[in-house]
Amino acid sequence: MTCAACANRIERKLNRIDGVRASVNFATATATVTHPSTVPVSDLVATVTAMGYTARPPHPGPAPAQTADPLRRRLGVAVGFSAPVLVLSMVPAVQFTGWQWVVAALTAPVVGWAGWPFHRAALINARHRAASMDTLVSLGALVSYAWSLWALLATPAGRPGVTMTFSLFGGHHHALYFEVGAGLVTFLLIGRLLEARARHRAGAALRGLADLGVRDVTVLDGRGEQCLVPLAALRVGDLFVVRPGERIATDGVVEIGASAVDAAMLTGEGVPVEVDAGSPVTGGTVNVGGRLVVRATRVGADTRLAQIGRLVTQAQAGKARIQRLADEVAAVFVPFVLVIALATAAGWLVIAPAATAVGVAVAVLIVACPCALGLATPTALLVGTGRGAQLGLLVRGAAAVETAHRIDTVVFDKTGTLTTGRLRVTAVHPADGVDEVELLRYAAAVEDCSEHPVAQAIVIAAGDRCGSLPAARDFRATPGRGAGAVVDGARVLVGSARHLTDNGIAVPQVNAGTATVVHVARDGRPLGWIAAADDLRDTAVPAVHRLRAAGLRPVLLTGDSAAAAAAIAERLGPIEVIAEVTPEAKAGTIRRLRAQGRTVAMVGDGINDAAALAEADLGIAVATGSDLAIEASDVTLVRAEAGTVDLTAAADALGLARATLRTIRVNLFWAFAYNSLMIPLAALGLVTPMLAAAAMACSSLLVVLNSLRLSRWRPAPVAAAPLPDPVRLGEVAPTRH
Repeated sequence: MTCAACANRIERKLNRIDGVRASVNFATATATVTHPSTVPVSDLVATVTAMGYTARPPHPGPAPAQTADPLRRRLGVAVGFSAPVLVLSMVPAVQFTGWQWVVAALTAPVVGWAGWPFHRAALINARHRAASMDTLVSLGALVSYAWSLWALLATPAGRPGVTMTFSLFGGHHHALYFEVGAGLVTFLLIGRLLEARARHRAGAALRGLADLGVRDVTVLDGRGEQCLVPLAALRVGDLFVVRPGERIATDGVVEIGASAVDAAMLTGEGVPVEVDAGSPVTGGTVNVGGRLVVRATRVGADTRLAQIGRLVTQAQAGKARIQRLADEVAAVFVPFVLVIALATAAGWLVIAPAATAVGVAVAVLIVACPCALGLATPTALLVGTGRGAQLGLLVRGAAAVETAHRIDTVVFDKTGTLTTGRLRVTAVHPADGVDEVELLRYAAAVEDCSEHPVAQAIVIAAGDRCGSLPAARDFRATPGRGAGAVVDGARVLVGSARHLTDNGIAVPQVNAGTATVVHVARDGRPLGWIAAADDLRDTAVPAVHRLRAAGLRPVLLTGDSAAAAAAIAERLGPIEVIAEVTPEAKAGTIRRLRAQGRTVAMVGDGINDAAALAEADLGIAVATGSDLAIEASDVTLVRAEAGTVDLTAAADALGLARATLRTIRVNLFWAFAYNSLMIPLAALGLVTPMLAAAAMACSSLLVVLNSLRLSRWRPAPVAAAPLPDPVRLGEVAPTRH
């Protein structure tokens, strides 16, 4: 498919089949079809193929990547040959005897080979008695070249040393405009390449999901022996082994062992979850502790990871593109122009020679060539996204700018988005007679032997305050509880209150809110406790405040506990809070907010946010997050402040997207206005083909210059706005306009 008109045509054709309901998505090059059993998939494929397109049945896994290499090669040829054509045609100082023949030779591969995608699409459209923007591009390029070649061969202008002239009534048109065909193809190939790149990225999120899964799994057979088998061979009920550091192959229940599992990609929980016999685990999560034996409960398409993948696919299928406006208009505009050109030629044949009639008709075709229309969106996107990159805002494309101006609600993930996603020591409470340095020193000496995130946070804190650590001997870890070692000749225990109690050491009950508490004892005597927690980013509070000041409603949406969410919300200020939600529930919450009439932007960083990012009207990911979240989003925040992602860039991203959309709308207005004015003038014979080419170039230049204004875009100051009323935990407040 080459434009939205192609997608619409295929969709209408499929929907004419009895019992079939089809939705064709141009951005992802897929058709979602509901069909009765009496209509096999082969018939659906045959229907699409009969229309001149290609199709294949669905297959497991993400669709293969669609590269833009063929377009790059065509664009490279077009640019290489068009540059000298434009210079020779427009700069008299460099022209030499016979330059016209050189220009004709250089233009041929541009119009013929580089422009073939447009010609092919025009032929397909013609077979079905339809037209699109490709039809005008093809006709404009071919007619301009054919006319110029005829003028070069059939008039004295083609002979060296003879000056070209123009006579409106009588005689032949001696003007050459090879540069029109070359420039038209080159400029529109640039737009087509930008579009292809966006389409390629559309499937990257699903490919990222596939990369999370393991390819091989260690299965225990009936004799208890281990054997490595492909993941596809794993069946429900099979026992498989997960070693420390490995991803869990599929959803299951722990049968043997205890460990900590990093499930942040699914739950948003910053601290690894302790699991033991009977605990459920999810495929794709990482075992960061001891060895586990897991019994598979769901495999293949039934796993939670696969379900998230389907959610991302469904959400992306509904994305719209502003480019469809130009294609939909072209579906009516192109036949209209062709009728006008033919009517013009017929009318002029009555009062003027054939050459004059052909010249006027050619002028109509050339002046109507939608170069400005084709450039209106991609040039604004190119400049706008380039400016965004300078400001640390990566805006993906038209789908982002299309909805940004309507955003009224901004939903934030917590862990890794509003917070750093990394644990740090937040409190050190030594027992009586023990100082903080001593407590940290002994705890860190033991934890230095562990890879647990809480342990690493303690080691980092001790490194800042204690210097070098003593050596630890006879280290022993109890998965899910704690660890112990001999330090300076004394037995030191570090871990949960239960871990120390099991070893006969009484420790006080501690309420540290959302922080993880680690107790420390030496030779049976408590030394105190240390708390570690995930902290807010420095820019989190200013970012939420700035969005509220801009009149937007912030929402905190997290898979973390209600207590952790409440603690964060208290620091952020008035904000809606929805806690303890699964990735599926996150996407469902976004749908619920949209059903209430809100236009929602989602800001997230993890794999657990991917479906919600794709489901939102506008997905915003932080650059330090997972590749899947970034690929499922429309905007990525990479601007840093004090070494961390600057969340205030979210407000700037919305402002830049709105400015880009305004620019696209102005471009489209002038492109349509140009055609509305110039087509009647050309039909009346007041515009020569050369002037038509110049006018078309000027309209394109106007679009480009207007787009370049975005390169000077600056975030506007945001006026203060009343803060929304706080709401109860877990409640979604009604929309207020």
